Amino acid sequence: MTSGIDVRPEDADFKVAASPATAQKLPPPESPQSINTRGLVILSFWAVVILLGLPVWLWTTSIYRAKLPLQNMLDWAEGKACKPTFPLQIAIEAPFLQEPEAAHLVRMTQHALDDLNEFSAHHLRLRLAKSSLSRDPQNASMVVMQDEYAAGSFTQYGSTDGSDEEALTVRLEPKTDAQAARAELQSHSTRLDVFYTSNQTPSVSSSSSNLATFIATKLQELFAEEQAIIAYILQSAQNLGQAPQISSSASSASRELRSRFQRSFNPEVAARLDSRMARSLKYAPTYHITVSLFTPSAAPSSWEIESALAEYFTPLLDSMSGVSNFTIDTQVQLYATFSPSVHSPEYDVEQQTWTLREEDLSGFINAAEWPLSPSIGAGPTLNFVLYVPNRSTSPLVVKGSQASGWLIPQWGGVVILNPQDANATSNETTLSKEAIQPALLTFSHQLLSFLGAPQTPPSLPLQLQTLTRIRAVSLLLSASSTMGSLARLTVALPSIAIPETVSSAVDTTLMHLRTTCDALKGGRFINALENARIAEIQAEKGFFEKSMVGQVYFPDEHKVAVYLPLLGPVGVPLVMSALKELRRLWVSRRAGQPGLIP
Repeated sequence: MTSGIDVRPEDADFKVAASPATAQKLPPPESPQSINTRGLVILSFWAVVILLGLPVWLWTTSIYRAKLPLQNMLDWAEGKACKPTFPLQIAIEAPFLQEPEAAHLVRMTQHALDDLNEFSAHHLRLRLAKSSLSRDPQNASMVVMQDEYAAGSFTQYGSTDGSDEEALTVRLEPKTDAQAARAELQSHSTRLDVFYTSNQTPSVSSSSSNLATFIATKLQELFAEEQAIIAYILQSAQNLGQAPQISSSASSASRELRSRFQRSFNPEVAARLDSRMARSLKYAPTYHITVSLFTPSAAPSSWEIESALAEYFTPLLDSMSGVSNFTIDTQVQLYATFSPSVHSPEYDVEQQTWTLREEDLSGFINAAEWPLSPSIGAGPTLNFVLYVPNRSTSPLVVKGSQASGWLIPQWGGVVILNPQDANATSNETTLSKEAIQPALLTFSHQLLSFLGAPQTPPSLPLQLQTLTRIRAVSLLLSASSTMGSLARLTVALPSIAIPETVSSAVDTTLMHLRTTCDALKGGRFINALENARIAEIQAEKGFFEKSMVGQVYFPDEHKVAVYLPLLGPVGVPLVMSALKELRRLWVSRRAGQPGLIP
């Protein structure tokens, strides 16, 4: 009977919906208007994000990068923009020679110098002083003679436009009682006196001269250490990787420097030069000097330091004002005991002296109790300590060398003034300026060593000239290296900000670097040092710009960590709704049904 029931198809939906056990309730179908509304809402959100939010975000988070001459900066760092040269002007005064003979002697001496010189970047250029014509009354006409020889071929051997600086004056004087030529260098001037015999005067037709060879050899000896120091500086700059892609000309110059350095000095002297340069302080426009008196007892408690400094120390500082400025202060510390790490002085029976072991010299300064600040003043601080031991442990010297003073690299110097050697006043509690004089002279030598001055020649003005050239080339290389580092940093970190102040500092640095290079080639070394100092200051200012350095510590990973918690809750619904709407449109299009109604 059941099998005879006829179920019509149109009743099937009614029967299934009527079955609560098997039926599933479906949401009512969306109307086309609702579908359009949802699509427009999603589209409006994305329109706001793309047309308003993204531009505002890019505008508010964009990093300004001023344009830098990167290739020019790299050229300076790689040694392609400038090859430093050091033409030193040497004036020859020959008041007792006729002008043709003097000019011929200058020419032969120049040829001899060129043959001796193996470092073409540092060369001596001789010129005959125009006022050094013959003083012989019989040759008075030579004083006013201006022939073609004097104005022509003579000028090519060193006559200048007056803008170059004379490094040395060589004065030729005859000596009738002399057996051979000899030279005397004035210790407080830039003059070399050369005494020669009458038979050593070369004639105009001669092709060689012993006097010319002698003068050339002496001049080469005077500037040999300066050449070695400059070669060391340039070679060290290359070894430190300052010029990774050095040009062919600079590379050949480097090989020349290395060859010159190796042939001119044996390994022992080269090692000593390396040690001297290692303890030299980095250049600074201003240095602060602290001169201290320390004693383990209550005497001496005072010293005539002001008058002693004014007479024995300040003149040296004034003479170096063209290189750096100096400030100075003094102090006295009583009951200053040794550092606990230093062994007690040992008595040497043979020498009858108290001795300090050399290994204890570096720890002699009691930094825990002695008031010696390493950073007093605007620039680096140099400490010079005058230590007066007790009479019970004096004389106190260094074991082995018997020295009473030593250097502490990058810090200062120490001099021990033993009481029985101190010419004190009637009041034993006061050190007179005469007693302080030896210590101040030692401090003067130590100061020159810290500044990088050479030990030769034994003329202070010549040493200061050499120091000027050394500092000029050091600052030139340092500023060039900083420019290269800044250029590589700019390329390596595209997200770092480059403000206009950096661009301005770079332009100023490059301008002064070019001026420094031109001044070196022209022999204007004081001007070169002034421009190199400005270039170094501006290069450091640009590299350590505060607004730029801060960006280095915020990489892209940090930005993702900041933005993700903010954009995640908003971005995920927008992206998912957009994908769902696009999928619906794609399905509707495949089914042939209308999708989003415009």
